[in-house]
Amino acid sequence: MGDRTDLPKSTGMVAERGRQTAPPSSPSQPFLVLASASPRRLALLEQIGIKPDSVDPADIDETPLAKERPRDLALRLACEKAAAVAERHENVFLLSADTVVAVGRRALGKADTEDEARAYLSLLSGRRHQVHTGVTLITPAGKAISRAVSTAVIFKSLDIFEINAYIASGEWYGKAGAYAIQGLAAALIRQIQGSYSNVVGLPLFEVSNMLQGNGFPIWAGRD
Repeated sequence: MGDRTDLPKSTGMVAERGRQTAPPSSPSQPFLVLASASPRRLALLEQIGIKPDSVDPADIDETPLAKERPRDLALRLACEKAAAVAERHENVFLLSADTVVAVGRRALGKADTEDEARAYLSLLSGRRHQVHTGVTLITPAGKAISRAVSTAVIFKSLDIFEINAYIASGEWYGKAGAYAIQGLAAALIRQIQGSYSNVVGLPLFEVSNMLQGNGFPIWAGRD
C-alpha cells in the first residue's frame, strides 16, 4: 500500500507537520498541496505542467480492515490521508493518493526484504494482477472528491535468473508489489490494460479532470 517509490530528498517544498500553510495571496493564484511523499507522483504532476506549492505527506495507519477489498483499501487510505493533511491547511487545493497492488483479493504491500520481494515476484510471474489507486481532492471550499482507478498488469513468466537479477538491482525496495514499471521491471511486463501512469502511482487523466473540473487551472498559465 501507499507510495510506489521511496521517500524523496528535501525539495524545499515540504511543509512542517502541525503548521498551517499560508493561503494564496489572491484567488488568481491557486495553491496546491500534495499530500504524498512519493517523488514519482510529484514528477507525474510536473509532466502535465502542475507543480505543487507544498508537499506535506500524511502519517496514518495503513493496515487493511478485515475483508477489505484492495480497491476499497486504496480509496479509503487516499481519503484518510487527505483528511489528515487538510487539518494543517486552509483555502487550498489538496491532493492525496494511495496505490495498492493486488492479486485477487490479496493486497501486496511494499517489499522491505529480498525474501519478500522474491515471494511477490514469484506470485506475479506469468499472471495478471491489478493496480488500484485511490485519489482524493479537497478544494479551497472544503469539497472532497474521490476516485478509484484500476489497471490490469500482466507479467511474463519469470525464471529464477530474471527474479534474482531484478532482486540484485535493488529497484524493488519499498515498492508496492516489489516492482517499478517505470524502471527495469518494464522488461518483465508483457501487457497493461488501462492507465500506465496509474501503475506508476497517479492516474493523470482522472487527476487532471478532477482538478480542472473543480477550478484548478490545468492549461492556463499560473503566476
